[in-house]
Amino acid sequence: MERDSRIDLNLFRVLDAIYSQGGVSAAARVLHLTQPAVTHALRRLRDHLGDPLFVRQGNRLLPTEKVRAMMPAVQAHLKGLLGSTHAQPQFDAAQLQMEFVIGFRDILESIALPALMTDIERHAPGVRVVSRRLPADEVERELGTGALDLAVDRPLRAGPRISRRYLLDESLAVVMRRAHPLAGQLRRADYLAAQHVVVSPLGESNALDLLLGQSGMFREVRLVCQHYFSACQIAAASDLLLTVPQSYANHLAGLLPIAVRPLPMRLKAFPILAYWHESKDEDQAHGWFRERLVHAITQAMESS
Repeated sequence: MERDSRIDLNLFRVLDAIYSQGGVSAAARVLHLTQPAVTHALRRLRDHLGDPLFVRQGNRLLPTEKVRAMMPAVQAHLKGLLGSTHAQPQFDAAQLQMEFVIGFRDILESIALPALMTDIERHAPGVRVVSRRLPADEVERELGTGALDLAVDRPLRAGPRISRRYLLDESLAVVMRRAHPLAGQLRRADYLAAQHVVVSPLGESNALDLLLGQSGMFREVRLVCQHYFSACQIAAASDLLLTVPQSYANHLAGLLPIAVRPLPMRLKAFPILAYWHESKDEDQAHGWFRERLVHAITQAMESS
């Protein structure tokens, strides 16, 4: 019997969601459907197209060659159809009832979250925010599955489906107790001869020590901490030096008895970027939250 040529266009929305998110569960969250509903839609589309469409590899569904070939056209048509026939209603942040999960370092938590939450409480009281810390190599996967909505970090290796936005450049400063012998003047030789506390919450190599080593310079690390605030408290009560982003050092100078001095060597400032999955590019709620978070970060860091 000849196959019915008619097809429900909503099935292609399911196809795009599974393709973008890499799994049925993640696609169901994005589409606000149950997992059985997405599985049923995928089965219908497989029957109609005569192709398995996806094959399982570990926890992900990988597209077949047929899907890879057809997705550019499918996504282009979906974007056009949704834009012309499903215009989104006027966005009202005050009515928003959502949870946003962001990937943050604890430095950004301290600097940006107070201002962000004040803003959200005023304009979107139904919004809940969750801050998480992830290894850099897991950020792309977490954004792709929808477990993470947004990440803010230094440059990360991420594929073409991860959107990004440059925020600002950050430089480094040195924190020490106010009565430290080096508080008056900190030279490079003094810095390298001193003892240091560093922060490594996930056990990763310290980026500054890697840079110093490439130039044949080394420093003595006496203590490795999980959190910058505790490391700064230790620096305030000992002779250990702590090297931190300039904005965070300025922020802590108002809270702890510390002196802040420029890092006595020339290092290129490092950029801070925001990352999110391209499937959220046109989502009004996610776009609104991104703008509020970016504003909170840039304002807090530039004023520190």
